[in-house]
Amino acid sequence: MVEKKLYRSERERMIAGVCGGLSEYFDVDPVLVRLLWVVFTCLVGSGIILYILACIIIPNERDVVY
Repeated sequence: MVEKKLYRSERERMIAGVCGGLSEYFDVDPVLVRLLWVVFTCLVGSGIILYILACIIIPNERDVVY
């Protein structure tokens, strides 16, 4: 069984790869994750802060050891 790892994507990257990494981890379309993130940011207002925190916490794809 292959262990899934969460990382910031290098392929599906628009800003820092957080949404691309989440989409690869949950196996969904990156556009859907980005749209949900924008809706969350507009409704709740803390999406930008969470995105910055995710950029700091989630490792980059090339830094993940398989």
